[in-house]
Amino acid sequence: MDYDDITAAIRALCHGETDAVALMATVVCEIHNRHPYSNWTGFYRVVGPELLKIGPYQGGHGCLVIPFSRGVCGAAARSGKVLNVPDVDAFPDHIACSSTTRSELVVPVWNGAGALLGVLDLDSNTPAAFTRADEDWIVPLLAEVFRDAA
Repeated sequence: MDYDDITAAIRALCHGETDAVALMATVVCEIHNRHPYSNWTGFYRVVGPELLKIGPYQGGHGCLVIPFSRGVCGAAARSGKVLNVPDVDAFPDHIACSSTTRSELVVPVWNGAGALLGVLDLDSNTPAAFTRADEDWIVPLLAEVFRDAA
């Protein structure tokens, strides 16, 4: 995956935008169509205390609602930490929105004011699909893109 190319594309497409949903839709589209292992790419938005709801995504249907207390997405939202899960079957309380998912990368997303907007969820049908390089690329990019989001 060409991180520099996708970063440039996302920066150009998102320049000046502050609407969180518009940013999410654009980021999802670019990552989904460029990451070789992401079969499902989407955001779960914080919509209430300890509650995520599906936001913009690409791929098959996702879970509609995920409490912070459940699954990889809930754990990432609850802890505020990136979770790179090479084998979802080994993750306690994994929610199987798709029976074909084998690995997952979930990244919490905040705006510049420190508000948790949601999590970006990348699912793959390939075990151990996501790398440390993926994490090192996506975390600062999301911080930049969503800095002024509301």
